[in-house]
Amino acid sequence: MFGLNKRVVAVIFGILALAFVVGSILLFTPQGQRSTQGKTVLTVNGRPVSELELARARQNDPILSTNPEGLLRNLAEINFADRFVITTALLQDTARIRVSSGELRKELDSIRERFGLQKREDYDRFLTQVGYTDAQLRSELRDQIRINKRVEEIQNRAEPTEAEMRLYFELNRERYRNEERVLARQIVVDDRATAERVYAQATAPGADFAAIAKANSKLNAEQGGALGAQAGKSEPGPVTRVVFPNAVADAVFRLRDGQITRPIEAGGRFYIVKVEKYLPASDAPFEEVKDRVREDAKQVKGQGALEAYLEQLRARANVKVAEGAEFRHENPVVAKVGETEIRLAEVTQILFANPQVPQLFQQGLGELAVQFFLPQTLEQLISREAVVQAAQKLDQPFFGTKSDIATQAQQWQTRNVAVTEAEVRRYYDANLANFTIPASAKVQAVNFKKEDRAKAEAFRAAALKGGKLEDLAKANGGTVQDFGVVNPGILPPVPNRLVFLTRGTFPKGPLGEVSEVVKLEDGSFQVLIVNDRKAEVLRPFEEVKEQARQQVLAARRAEAAQRWVEEVRKAAKVENHLQKVLTALTPKKEESGQKEETKPGEGQSPSNQTPANR
Repeated sequence: MFGLNKRVVAVIFGILALAFVVGSILLFTPQGQRSTQGKTVLTVNGRPVSELELARARQNDPILSTNPEGLLRNLAEINFADRFVITTALLQDTARIRVSSGELRKELDSIRERFGLQKREDYDRFLTQVGYTDAQLRSELRDQIRINKRVEEIQNRAEPTEAEMRLYFELNRERYRNEERVLARQIVVDDRATAERVYAQATAPGADFAAIAKANSKLNAEQGGALGAQAGKSEPGPVTRVVFPNAVADAVFRLRDGQITRPIEAGGRFYIVKVEKYLPASDAPFEEVKDRVREDAKQVKGQGALEAYLEQLRARANVKVAEGAEFRHENPVVAKVGETEIRLAEVTQILFANPQVPQLFQQGLGELAVQFFLPQTLEQLISREAVVQAAQKLDQPFFGTKSDIATQAQQWQTRNVAVTEAEVRRYYDANLANFTIPASAKVQAVNFKKEDRAKAEAFRAAALKGGKLEDLAKANGGTVQDFGVVNPGILPPVPNRLVFLTRGTFPKGPLGEVSEVVKLEDGSFQVLIVNDRKAEVLRPFEEVKEQARQQVLAARRAEAAQRWVEEVRKAAKVENHLQKVLTALTPKKEESGQKEETKPGEGQSPSNQTPANR
C-alpha cells in the first residue's frame, strides 16, 4: 500500500491494538487492593477474581459503560473478557519485577505536578474524588511501572539481524536518501541599505565573497560566511534547506554553482547567499546510514516482539469460570485463512479501539457501528493474514508485527516498479498546485467597534503618515490583531478577499500597505496593514522533478501493491463465519414478545450467560 503513511497502512490491515491494551492498564485495572471481596467469579492462572473487582473493571470499560443491549452487549462482554484476562495475566507475569522507592516517587511527583497537588490536603482531596487511597494508588503505579519495564525489556531484546537491517534498508531506501544540499556561504546584515551595498560588492567582477562576508556578516563572519564548516575551519560543508529561513531556502535551492541570491528579508534580517556547489538528492549507501537503519528496524522488531508476547499471554491463560457466574469467557472463530484462525476478540479489540465506535455507542448508534465496522475490520484481518502467509513463501527475512510483515511483503513485491520522465512530466503538468509556492503576506489588523467608523478613518489617516502601530491604534480606540505571515485561505473571508483575491495593493505608508476602512460581517470595522507581500510562484519542473517522481512512483507502487493483495486474497483459502457467529450471539425474541434471551448452545453455556441475557 504505497503512497499511504504508516497509520493508514495499519488501519487497512487492522493492527493489533497493543497501545490500547498496554496503555489503558491503569484505567482498566480494578481500583483498590487486590484482596478478595465478595464471591469468586473466576480464576486466571489460579488467581481468584471477586465480584467487586470484576464490577469495577466493567465500570471502566468504555463500551460496557454505555450499557449496550442484545448483540452489542454480548460483543462488548466478549471483548471485555479478553482484555480482562490479558490484563490479569500481564499483571501476574510482571508481579516479581522490582520497583524502587525512587521510581515510585518519580511517578507520584509527576501526578502531583500534572494536577497541581503540591499541598497534602489537595492530594488527599484528589484521591477521594477518584476513589483511591494513597496505598491503592501506589499499588497501581507499581503495576504500571512493572508493565513498562517488561515492555522495555521485550523491545530491547529484539535486536535486528544484519539480514533484517539490509532488507529494511532496501525496502525503505527513500527514507535514507541524502536530501538535496549545497556548499554555500552567506552574508547576513540588519538593514536593506547595507544589504544592497554588500550585494553590489559581492557581485562585482573578481569579488571575494568570503572576505566580504568576514567584513560585513552578522553570522559566520569568522568563517567567511561558510555554512556547515567544522569548528575552526572556513570551508563550507554540505547543508540542507533547514539551515535557512524558508524564504531564503526557496531562493538558494533554485541556484546552481557560483550563483548568488539577491538580498532576501527573513526574520528582520537580510540574507545574501552564494552557492559554491549544488549537490542533488542521491541514494546513501547502507554503511553510511547503518546506525539509523538499526534504530528504525529495532523499533519495528520490538513492536513485533510485544505483539507476540501478548498473544502468548492470551494463549497460555488458564481461565476457569465459577458455576452460575455472570461472566462470559468465549472467543469463537469468525474466520479461517488456510489453517490460521481469526477469533472474534481479535476483531473486537481493533473495532472498539477505533475512537469513532465508542462515540457511536454513546449516541445509541452501536448497531450501526457493528454493521459497518465489524465486517470491514474482519475483512482487513483476513487480507492481512493472507498476505502474511504469502510473505512466508517469498524467502525474505520480514519481521515486526503482522501488519509490518504485510507491508514489507508489498514493498518487496513492488520494489522494481519504475516510472518514466514522460509520466513524471505529465503528473507535474496535471498537478501544478502541488508545486506552487502560495502567495503570502504579513498581515496585521486594527479592529474597531460598530459605532467607531470615524475613529477607524482617523486611524487610517494617521497610519499612512507613520508612527508606532500600537500607539496609533490605542489613540483611536482600536485593538491590534497580528495574523503573522499568512497564505490565501487562512485569514477570515473579508480580509482574505482584500489581501489575496483583489488585484493591486493598498496605499503604502511608513507602516506598510494600509487598506481602506472595511466593514466586517458583524458590523464592526477593520483596517489592514500589509507587509512583505509575495505573489505565488510555480516552481519549474527541473527544480521539483525528483519530488514529482517520488509522488508518481508512490502512486504506481500503491496500485501494484493493491493488485498483488487482491491476487493473494483470491488465491487464499478463506472461510468467513462472522454472520453465523453473530446470529448465534444475537438474543432470540420469543413469539409472545417476552424478554429477549439467548438459548444455551448458541454461542454460550447457561452458566456463562450475561446479565442482559439471563
